[in-house]
Amino acid sequence: MADHPLPSEAEVIGYLNSCSNWGRWGPDDSAGTINLITPQVRKDAAALVQTGRAISLSRPWNTAGGPGNWNPAQHYLRFSSAAAVDYIGILFHGYATTHVDALCHIFWEGKMWNGKPYTDVTPAGARSGSVDAWSTGIATRGVLIDIPRFRGVPFVDADNPVRGWELEAAAKAQGLKPRSGDAVLIYSGREKFYAANPQAVPGLRPRPGVHADVCPVLKQYDAALLGWDQLDAEPCGYQAFDTAPGGPVHVITIVYMGLPLLDNALLEPLANACAEEGRWEFMLTVNPLYIRGGTGSPVNPIAVF
Repeated sequence: MADHPLPSEAEVIGYLNSCSNWGRWGPDDSAGTINLITPQVRKDAAALVQTGRAISLSRPWNTAGGPGNWNPAQHYLRFSSAAAVDYIGILFHGYATTHVDALCHIFWEGKMWNGKPYTDVTPAGARSGSVDAWSTGIATRGVLIDIPRFRGVPFVDADNPVRGWELEAAAKAQGLKPRSGDAVLIYSGREKFYAANPQAVPGLRPRPGVHADVCPVLKQYDAALLGWDQLDAEPCGYQAFDTAPGGPVHVITIVYMGLPLLDNALLEPLANACAEEGRWEFMLTVNPLYIRGGTGSPVNPIAVF
């Protein structure tokens, strides 16, 4: 938009330094911005529970392969007349399963979170930045920023990524004041976009999503977690990041900010509930599996009003 020009490539590269939290919680930290969720932040989040209404932010596991789900989950049952047991297997990163990215998931120029070498990740697991840093779970105030509602459209399209300035403007329009330790959830209307664009394949370019200039805003908020239904907008428009894993937001948030990402969250039911409740804040719980050395975990996030 004319009043909000896109940042230059040099400015976006500059976010790697200006948004960095390297060393903020010590040289060997693996928890990143989850450190911002203090006991008081958890208590304040619990105080938001009024009606007890609970909403899941998880997509059901998809055992079918194909476009948009290149790594289908496996779910088999063995049973007898006495009992039944399950086998489950999944490669959860990608564009199908709701999961949280650990800080050892993405590298940039041979480095990962807190300046650690990417060689800290081994076939036996990661020595730093792994998901077990959050083994006690993530419970905090969640805030949903509804971009289609702010724009007056059903969904974010591939030509107009979510910008940092409108993240702030939409939050203000909803009466939200994001604060340190929040989980910031960006709703883009993913289901409605793909219903209206059946030729589009989830995960493939061109892809609606979030622009890199949201990162300074998240840094300003001191957000603890970013959740979204769409991921980085692709193509991102910046040569330096054109082949970056996940895109520039993934690189800036995970590698430099130490900010975990809640990928592929199902946010439409939550957006509807927020509108019905007349508020866009709630207690959010995200409980990763306790995977030693893991690069992330499938999760079933729960918002409670």
